[in-house]
Amino acid sequence: MKEGNILSFRILIDSNGHLVTELSGLPENEIHRVFNAEDRVLVKKVIKEGRLKLEKMHNYLESELDALR
Repeated sequence: MKEGNILSFRILIDSNGHLVTELSGLPENEIHRVFNAEDRVLVKKVIKEGRLKLEKMHNYLESELDALR
């Protein structure tokens, strides 16, 4: 089995010493290229629900970090 990122959230320090957040993942329009028909429904749901939750955290942390700068 191969491994790949379908959704991720990171908090990191960039090369300038700034704390940043990063939200990335497999675009929904690419799911059909990677997963078979049987798995697509589950993967779409995981990405959709995960993005809803992680985008809120990403936006919150980014605004808090901006306020401190």
